[in-house]
Amino acid sequence: MNDTPRVLVKEAIADSGVALLRSHFDVDIGTDWNDGELPERIGDYEGIVIRSATQLTADLIERAQRMRVIGRAGIGVDNIDVRAATKRGIVVANAPQSNVIAAAEHTMALMLAVCRNVPQAHASLMSGKWERSRFGGVEVYGKTLGVLGFGRIGQLVAERARAFDMRVVAFDPFVSAERYRELGVERAESSAELYAEADIVTLHLPKTPETRGWLDAEALGQMKDGVRVINCARGELVDHEALEAALRSGKVAGAALDVFPTEPITEHPLFGMPGVVVTPHLGASTTEAQDRAGIITAEQVVAALTGGLVTNAVNIPTLRAEDADALGPFLPLCQRLGRLAMALGEASSVDRIEVRYEGRLLERDTRLLTIAVLLGVLRGHTEEDVNVVNAPALAEERGIVVAEHKEPASPDFNELVTVSVVSNSGRVEVAGTGFGPRNVAHLVAVDALSFNIEFADHLVVFRYRDQPGMVGRVGTLFGERGVNIGSAAVGAREGREEAVMAVTLDAPAPEDLIEAICALDGFYSGRAVNF
Repeated sequence: MNDTPRVLVKEAIADSGVALLRSHFDVDIGTDWNDGELPERIGDYEGIVIRSATQLTADLIERAQRMRVIGRAGIGVDNIDVRAATKRGIVVANAPQSNVIAAAEHTMALMLAVCRNVPQAHASLMSGKWERSRFGGVEVYGKTLGVLGFGRIGQLVAERARAFDMRVVAFDPFVSAERYRELGVERAESSAELYAEADIVTLHLPKTPETRGWLDAEALGQMKDGVRVINCARGELVDHEALEAALRSGKVAGAALDVFPTEPITEHPLFGMPGVVVTPHLGASTTEAQDRAGIITAEQVVAALTGGLVTNAVNIPTLRAEDADALGPFLPLCQRLGRLAMALGEASSVDRIEVRYEGRLLERDTRLLTIAVLLGVLRGHTEEDVNVVNAPALAEERGIVVAEHKEPASPDFNELVTVSVVSNSGRVEVAGTGFGPRNVAHLVAVDALSFNIEFADHLVVFRYRDQPGMVGRVGTLFGERGVNIGSAAVGAREGREEAVMAVTLDAPAPEDLIEAICALDGFYSGRAVNF
């Protein structure tokens, strides 16, 4: 039986993206499937790559019993029921950086086109007319550009507008004042304040219930007479009937639209109106953006199906590039610490999981590390398959409290992660860190008894009375059974009767051997953990 994951590329992506997927998985191309094929065949795949045309509804996701990742080659995920995917433990990843430059450049292109009547003049000349006086426009130099939504694309538009010597005012309550200052952009306290200042308004908002119809009759009425409106974001952001009325009254001098509430669309009252420029959703349609989207999405699918770091997941915490580089090596460490803490406990239930981050980890977004701890704790203890998507929800359903603590410094390490599992039988605490330039995972403490041993796939931890000869007895018994010890470390403390011994092995330890050692005088417990 072939265990290689299967991935369906349902909509066209760059050849390089397909090649990357094929280097890891069995890949089918479904770009020419008829409407009925996807519901029938989606259950055969662990991954799927789509663009904006494929609608992955809750019913369709329910049929995808093997699905582990949905890759969206682009930014928006409106065509995916993310909640249904999350409930099923399916990672949804997109390519948010893939088309930001293309979208920003198209915004600038439409701004210039609507200000200088470029499409209308082109059509007139192509029809055999020479109408210079009819198509005189306005300069953008010195004009005020109002940017609604100051995320990635909005900021790129602002940078480009500043190069045209435009004054830029932006409104977005979720962007720091420092970022506005860095870009030389004025911060509006409200959208109404922006409308009162702007000669040109460009939208870069997400589509949410709150932003639907954002530019309505009331908003347009608050704008300056002769304003021009640009929308390269989402068609639903604009009330098109209100915009049509504002254009006819002269309140709005021009509008440039790349997106519409329903697509594709070829007939609309706005089409053909003087001062209106329209394009068929071309914001991301550059060769570079399309290639970038396919490659980034393929990389995300590979990461999801091979246990890597999915940096663009929309339904799990995502990491900035610098955090991904710094924290990537700590993900397997945290998962192993969670699994070890659970194995060392003798609990029938878990009440609380505490994760403490010390040292340089204080500077990082550690949410994904905490989820990795949850994976280690829960995996094998729930009826559902546990992954980074559903682990927090499964913990919450089970009444497990998860707490993070951060300390600015660690006495002994640059970074230290300590995991405590609190249960009805007490508290178990384990700690680990990364060593060397690659941050190789090491176990450095159990229940506050310190030692240092590199994690291996097979680990045994013994608790015993601190007295001479105990390490030798363990080594002898393992040798007699032909079990090879890779390394061993002991944690003990003066004045404390109990000590801890950690042993790494080349293969799983026989259970009867662990029981035999624990039956010896002075040994309290032994737990074998296979990662």
